[in-house]
Amino acid sequence: MKIIKNSLALIGVVCLSGLFIFAMQKSPNEKAPLDAGLGKEDPIVNSYNVYALEMPENLNFAGEMVPINDPDIYERMDRELLVNTYWQSNGLLMFKRAQKYFPIIEPILKKHGVPDDFKYLAVIESGLIQTAKSPAGASGIWQIMAATGRENGLEVNSNVDERYNLEKATEVACDYLKKAKANLGSWTKAAAAYNAGNQGVSRRLEEQKVDDYYDLLLGEETGRYVFRIVALKEILSNPDKYGFNFNKTHLYKKVPTFKVEVDTAVTDFAQFAKNFNINYKILKLHNPWLREPHLNNRSRKLYEIAIPKAGFYNTTP
Repeated sequence: MKIIKNSLALIGVVCLSGLFIFAMQKSPNEKAPLDAGLGKEDPIVNSYNVYALEMPENLNFAGEMVPINDPDIYERMDRELLVNTYWQSNGLLMFKRAQKYFPIIEPILKKHGVPDDFKYLAVIESGLIQTAKSPAGASGIWQIMAATGRENGLEVNSNVDERYNLEKATEVACDYLKKAKANLGSWTKAAAAYNAGNQGVSRRLEEQKVDDYYDLLLGEETGRYVFRIVALKEILSNPDKYGFNFNKTHLYKKVPTFKVEVDTAVTDFAQFAKNFNINYKILKLHNPWLREPHLNNRSRKLYEIAIPKAGFYNTTP
């Protein structure tokens, strides 16, 4: 079973060899204050420097070590650290969005006994874009295929698509990852299986007569997959080390909401939104799983619609 195809089409892709290396005045390994340079008028800099990165010690995913003493593993890990460090605009967006979405993801992972490191898997899958959709049709922050969503109890149709409901999609991802860990024996291989499928990883292990993800010869996407997760974990955990300068006011915030239960059809969400002193756009921002301007609900299913608390948007209903 394959949760996603073509995830490299979404984020962190390959054409970065200089195109996105806008360069840094300071080595990414030098410590910088969290708000370094903010609010200051710096002189025009006429030259820029790009620095090699020191390989961090004890790199791991979910407590499972990355064997960087292996020259091949070292080079592959170095590539992902460089690509994701020097794509500065994308990196800053990841910091900003993580502040908004990690507080939703983290407690669900913890509840299911899934290591916290898997939140970085969501980062490389979608860039934490809630409405992300791959060319293959994988959707939402966790990039779940329609068939996989339905198999795991999500409603997926033109009217309602719960792959865009972050809480429900995270529950499905946790269930998939736990089963993959039980089947394959490690969290690292479970992460690879999220990209290539349980059967895909099992078949490659058997064909190549090895038992470790890092010993497998894989295609471009799955071969980079875990390294990209580890790189994003390292960078997002150490912003000043990698030259990302910001303070908390620059980060995106989760707007608090309350839930409204609906067990009937809704003929006009624009009017529905107006009843709560918001507009249609704001309603859909908080409920991207509602795919149309109305809710059919012929079965009278109970839905919970998120409504932002008053005072956070300056809108005209």
